[in-house]
Amino acid sequence: MPPLQNPLTAQAKILDGAALVDLPNLAVISVTGADRLTWLHSLLSQNLRNLQPGQSVEALALDANGHVEAIARCTDDGETTRLILDRASLAAVFEWLLKMVFRSKVVVTDDSDSYAVVGSWLAPVVKVAPVFSWTDGWSQTAQGGYRYGAAPTEPWALVLNALTIEDHGQLLVDQSQEWAPIDALDALRINAHRPALAEVDEKTIPHELDLLASAVHLSKGCYRGQETVAKVHNLGHPPRRLVLLHLDGSNHLLPEVSNAVVLGFGTPEERVVGRVTSAANHFEAGPIALAVVSRNTPIDAPLTVVGNHEPVAAAQQVIVPQDAGKVANIPRAGLLAKPRRP
Repeated sequence: MPPLQNPLTAQAKILDGAALVDLPNLAVISVTGADRLTWLHSLLSQNLRNLQPGQSVEALALDANGHVEAIARCTDDGETTRLILDRASLAAVFEWLLKMVFRSKVVVTDDSDSYAVVGSWLAPVVKVAPVFSWTDGWSQTAQGGYRYGAAPTEPWALVLNALTIEDHGQLLVDQSQEWAPIDALDALRINAHRPALAEVDEKTIPHELDLLASAVHLSKGCYRGQETVAKVHNLGHPPRRLVLLHLDGSNHLLPEVSNAVVLGFGTPEERVVGRVTSAANHFEAGPIALAVVSRNTPIDAPLTVVGNHEPVAAAQQVIVPQDAGKVANIPRAGLLAKPRRP
């Protein structure tokens, strides 16, 4: 059955559990072997050593400088650990994992042609049994994590269900199954302040997107990029921060990804402070967008989204606050009290 044509109606259908979302942008890597959990634990940002069968966690693959390379949704069944990744990062992550095997007792398999992923709301409503499922825990702060902003108040209860290719094909032709487009799910994601790979560029560090809340365990052992994660969290501030933009919908224009976010538009002080990463029309909130802006962008200043369209006025809602980071509260050198002489 084709997706519901009205994206606003489709969003309500998703929330009601009546519609599924086909997610061909997601793929699966499987890891088997006795060392799989300790091995992945040493490579990714999350505590995977103690991952229990059926548990869902999120982890990041970072480069040596702490920049986000991939977002991995991880689950284990007692024998196999599965990573659900965006196809855009699949090849690089798979190649990196193969290089890191060395003498570990693990086998890494690209299962992107074996499974298809569909999204559902809350408990799976799929008419065929998924091989495995992953439940997004974004609404809560994960154990060992740290949330800079306020906990999201908008609902976000996405479940990713991995089906065999055969079952997926049968479900697609089932005339009784309703499907919602990815755009409808994206509107719900944006409204719930949920960052995704769309918000990531070559400079992104986890702190800028509040991903320490869901995908980083701050007291686990060493992994690639950990030094940057610890240094910024304890001693510094991320240079950018994620915001939600409430857009002026009077001209019925929706910004495009990478459109400039401008402070002081039309004034001599006009300057670009960030970029739009995702945009959608939400069935209740109206036109909204996620954007990454410079940390010191005033939180109460009106912003304007500028691109190949009429300028769109935007009001900023804070997701990551300006004072994110620097939680160690170490006194500056020279301000320590000098000991008295006897």
